[in-house]
Amino acid sequence: MILKRVTIYLSVLIVISACHDLKKPKKPDNLISKEKMVNVLIDAKIISSSNSVNRKIMEDHGINFNTYVYEKHNIDSLQFALSNEYYAFYIKDYEEIFLKVKDCLEILKVKFKKEEEEERKEKEERRKDSLRLVFTEKDSLMLLKIKDSLKVLKVKDSVAEMLVEKRLKEIRSVIDSISDKDPQE
Repeated sequence: MILKRVTIYLSVLIVISACHDLKKPKKPDNLISKEKMVNVLIDAKIISSSNSVNRKIMEDHGINFNTYVYEKHNIDSLQFALSNEYYAFYIKDYEEIFLKVKDCLEILKVKFKKEEEEERKEKEERRKDSLRLVFTEKDSLMLLKIKDSLKVLKVKDSVAEMLVEKRLKEIRSVIDSISDKDPQE
């Protein structure tokens, strides 16, 4: 029992003495500003996300994942590490930086989802337009091709309209004749 108490007191004493020597880091000479730190962290997050998804595409474009952010923001890894350590000690500053990063990433996410939706709609419209072109095409003589399941007719635009109307009348007459027949026949 006495051994447990001594061990607990000794452990508490070691923890307190270890934390007592905790000094705040010296402000680096080349400290990265908060605004630039936000931009660096945003780019680091984007590059790390794209690293897993589009690794091959990034490599094909000559992007080195380890140095891209440093080169883009004209900083080095030591400068980033010292600045990160400095801001991490001052929790309120670090929290402010990360809240800005989070907000910017959310805005980017919404923007990209909106662009993705517009792109999807545009793709759907192109698909619909291409389906329309499959059924009516103009050839080099400016003749309109009307594709039917049985044959392809080549006619001028004005004649094409008449043929479409004629076919509609034929279809209506067939439907009328079927509906006029007595079901007992």
